[in-house]
Amino acid sequence: MCGIVGGISTKNILPHLINGLERLEYRGYDSAGIALVNGSIERVRSTGRVATIKNKIHQGDLQGLLGIGHTRWATHGGVTEQNAHPHVSNNEIAVVHNGIIENHSEQCEELKKLGYKFESETDTEVIAHLIHYFYKKEKNILHATTLATKELRGAFAIGVVSLNHPDKLVCARKGCPLIVGVGNGENFIASDVTALLAITKKIIYLEDGDIVELTTDNFQIYDSKLKEVSREVHNSKVNLESMELGPHDHFMQKEIYEQPRAIADTIEAVIDKNNFDIKLLGKKSEKLLKDIDSILILAAGTSYYAGLTAKYWFESIAQIPTNVEIASEYRYRDSVFKSKQLIITISQSGETLDTIEALKHAKKIGHKKTLTICNVQDSAIVRESDMVLYTRAGIEIGVASTKAFTTQLAALFIICVSLAKKKKKINKKLELTFLEELRRLSGSIQFALNLEPQIKEWAKLFANRDNALFLGRGIHYPIALEGALKLKEISYIHAEAYPAGELKHGPLALVDNNMPVVVIAPNDALLEKLKSNMQEVKARGGILYVFADSDSHFHEEPDIKVIRTPRHTGVLSAIIHAIPVQLLAYHVALIKKTDVDKPRNLAKSVTVE
Repeated sequence: MCGIVGGISTKNILPHLINGLERLEYRGYDSAGIALVNGSIERVRSTGRVATIKNKIHQGDLQGLLGIGHTRWATHGGVTEQNAHPHVSNNEIAVVHNGIIENHSEQCEELKKLGYKFESETDTEVIAHLIHYFYKKEKNILHATTLATKELRGAFAIGVVSLNHPDKLVCARKGCPLIVGVGNGENFIASDVTALLAITKKIIYLEDGDIVELTTDNFQIYDSKLKEVSREVHNSKVNLESMELGPHDHFMQKEIYEQPRAIADTIEAVIDKNNFDIKLLGKKSEKLLKDIDSILILAAGTSYYAGLTAKYWFESIAQIPTNVEIASEYRYRDSVFKSKQLIITISQSGETLDTIEALKHAKKIGHKKTLTICNVQDSAIVRESDMVLYTRAGIEIGVASTKAFTTQLAALFIICVSLAKKKKKINKKLELTFLEELRRLSGSIQFALNLEPQIKEWAKLFANRDNALFLGRGIHYPIALEGALKLKEISYIHAEAYPAGELKHGPLALVDNNMPVVVIAPNDALLEKLKSNMQEVKARGGILYVFADSDSHFHEEPDIKVIRTPRHTGVLSAIIHAIPVQLLAYHVALIKKTDVDKPRNLAKSVTVE
């Protein structure tokens, strides 16, 4: 949440800042701003999208060799120009900041006593004034920033420029992601590699406590005690073209249709070797996984629903007791340490602060078997984990996750079967059956995508509704949860999901002819039970919208609408049924004319608690 970009160059840095902010806008789009050092600190800020400040800039003649920019997702303070970054202290120090400063109130009171005046409601302005306070003493922007960060409690990534040091850009990180981009006669900082792909592929991932001083031809990284440290320079493999819309109208649409390829790429190693192998999880996997007796999955949002789905696989196939917890809840309760428990964390970006902190908590209380599923190499959560399995979804720009979710499910299934094989819970024949089901997966997803014309017709019936219910049973209940989440995320229709058997224990009170009820109805062992639950809805005048396997033997009636997905795909059915609920949410949002890729109040990478 929120995006930072900054740079120092021998050429005008402004075009790079604007391009970087446009690339980062999916991380926050309440407001945006830039600050350039050019004889003075020249600042342009505005509420709304990056395009607004872009228009403002084109009306003037701004340029500079040193600058910082920010696109905001509001936490402290409303969406106003005064609260937009960068924040400036005494026209000498400008700061951009991601994260939350937990002790900003105390710091604010102390700074007011020292004569500092505050123009915003943000916690970030505290940082600017603190750096200015220490700069008056130190006359060194690097030292001043270092001393200021020692006074801050919370999570932050900051970029700092000083009027008196037009040849230096300083940054620091603790808890929130920040990278350095190495150029030729120019160097950059950003919260995300996407901001820098058009400029450089040479990336340094900073670690907690790192403080960096950049000039046009050099950079030096220090730890919190200003001791010089080195960090590896990576050549980013992210393709700039993957961030373009191409023929699609929205990134969400593009990413929905990329799922057959994303799944194929994620399972490629298993298919190529024609077997499930625990060694896919890294060099330590054989040792760490030989005696696990339980699994705890920690995740947030859509990734949490992926974990809920996987629980069914782990307990049914690998016969390993599995719990799934919301990451932000886990670290704040009294949790029980189990020496043989495997901790699995799931994060698309690798930056999800709730999940990273939950992992750190698990390690702090003694857990030594940690595995993460992530889409971003060398991200923060990967560096915290003993083992990793990467999904290969490619960059996901749309705030509402689609291909990240289904590739997470594929990765979890691979882990499950690999563990089952290691623990001798499956034989070779069953392993080959699972391999064949994985091979068919991309084709089945393509079949589900071909249902789009029918789903568009359903969307017309949903668009004027204020509420919806989603029902599922067994492993398909988490898919109902995901369908409800997608609908409310991008169409703003209130939607809830329940296990179908719970309907009569309360939610049935909501059902009438104005409440659409979406049912995930695969042809599995629970189908007859599910049909009975549907009759409960029908008897109360509810309209049922049923995603049924083609062999489920459902028939259209005036109050039962049916779309037939592929024939029952066995253990991977949940992945297939995720596709139509994504398409339903997308087309309802189109009709309602909401911002599909950038829904209100949300942002892509959740880097605050």
